[in-house]
Amino acid sequence: MKYVFISNPIAGNKDKERIISRIKSTFRQLDDEMIVENTLYSGHAAVIAKEYAEKYGKDCVVVSCGGDGTVHEIANGLAGTDTPLMILPLGTGNDFAKKIYGTKKINVENVIKSFGLYNGKLRYDVKPIDLIDYNGEKCINVMSFGLDTIVETIGRKIAAKLPFLGHQAYNVAIVPVIMKPLHYKISFDITCVNKETGEEYQLKEKDKDYALFAICNASYYGGGFCPAPDSVLDDGLLDFALVNGLSLKEALPMIPKYSEGKANQEAYPQQMTNGFVKRGKLWTEDGSALLGNCDGENFNYNELDFFVDEKALKLCYIKE
Repeated sequence: MKYVFISNPIAGNKDKERIISRIKSTFRQLDDEMIVENTLYSGHAAVIAKEYAEKYGKDCVVVSCGGDGTVHEIANGLAGTDTPLMILPLGTGNDFAKKIYGTKKINVENVIKSFGLYNGKLRYDVKPIDLIDYNGEKCINVMSFGLDTIVETIGRKIAAKLPFLGHQAYNVAIVPVIMKPLHYKISFDITCVNKETGEEYQLKEKDKDYALFAICNASYYGGGFCPAPDSVLDDGLLDFALVNGLSLKEALPMIPKYSEGKANQEAYPQQMTNGFVKRGKLWTEDGSALLGNCDGENFNYNELDFFVDEKALKLCYIKE
């Protein structure tokens, strides 16, 4: 078996080199082969992952050594293949990893030990999970619009300048954003599902006044905010949280609840709508770019079609 460790050498955990060096020592005692590939440009992780998947298929595991950006790229490279993804949360936010490892406070050393990468007794389960297909690209975690996209953008800039802040950079980024009117416009036509009955229904809006719209495969984004605490990665459905345009007075008490996964339609019936969606279309009436991102990566689409790409990616889980 080949294990391909893909790393962005200029981003993420400061101990990454030490960790990878220690794992290399382990592989010297194994028949399995460890290959380390450093990315050279944006999108390179997807290219590397795809090349190894095409060459080795199920006889290869691609290991993400970074954060959500690296995971996003590798998921795009591996989607629809037999090659599984293993995630070592060595980035700043590690939001998708929070979901699969069941905690907002991830200890990367414990993850590595649990996979047996330090003692050579490799152990993990491989299970297929859903992805979000958006205009032909893949999203593994959360696709979001509005307030959170602005916070993501500012947060990444702050994290780059002040890396010691880690995921707290996103909390800092909220302050200048909420001081401005939280009213944006989006149009959409989405196919929703009543999870109890399985019945489908359409939710349509034209120039909807909104503050944020999160369409979630997983649970966390933006350094730990949690719009979908009960999301399931392989149920063929996406959770969504739609928040109407807000005043500062309305927003302030909601923000900590949103971070905790406790802001929902039940708690805020006048401000929020929650549900489950399978596919849909979003656009701007004036043709301007949507204020949106997938897995923290901004895009410039003025119209976007999406659907659940069921069980499109094989993922390595810590063995129970």
